[in-house]
Amino acid sequence: MAASVVCRPQIPRLIAISDRSSLPDHSLADWLRRIEGLIDAVQLREKQATDLELLELAILARSSTAATVLVNGRPDIALAANCHGVHLPSSGLPISALRATFGDRLLIGRSTHRPQEVAAAQHAGADYVIFGPVYPTPSKASYGPPPGLDGLRRASAFGLPTVAVGGIGPNQMAEVADAGAVGVAGIRALQNRATVELMAREARRLWPRAAPTEPARPAEGHSWKESN
Repeated sequence: MAASVVCRPQIPRLIAISDRSSLPDHSLADWLRRIEGLIDAVQLREKQATDLELLELAILARSSTAATVLVNGRPDIALAANCHGVHLPSSGLPISALRATFGDRLLIGRSTHRPQEVAAAQHAGADYVIFGPVYPTPSKASYGPPPGLDGLRRASAFGLPTVAVGGIGPNQMAEVADAGAVGVAGIRALQNRATVELMAREARRLWPRAAPTEPARPAEGHSWKESN
């Protein structure tokens, strides 16, 4: 039987982070339909989900969107659902261990809050980092003052693709691009389709092509196809 074809993953310019608890209808499927065709990646970050629920959500996301699907903190779920990658919390699994175990089968990202954490992620073999919060945001107020644009500049100076997060809407995207970010991520800003449309338009203007990654080995029975 001929192998199916999967597009080669790229570093996303616009990552929508899931949070069903803050959606009006608590429906992942409805949210994905609202933003389909506008985002580059979905990061499944459902902390209250059981293992089985997370697997079902990952399978749902993988079958519902053409975007890259990243599972938060769970490489086993990502592989079981044939997702594109895993995004690790700052205190999550060691990147080097995942690389040793899975090679390049998964796109691997790490959440970072200080420039030195970006350097460590780069040394360990991460494909990208999410850095922030760049701007003040209520959900991160307990962590103290945000690193801001200066912190983002220092983080992106290492050369590892750096996606900015934290208090970012359409009006802040040019600033974070000037500071070296290759994309942005968000939760609430990417729940409303009108705002997502604005951010998608700005992302494509600022980053005409997502930064390419090295070829990742596809799951068994699949082959990579270069994305346009």
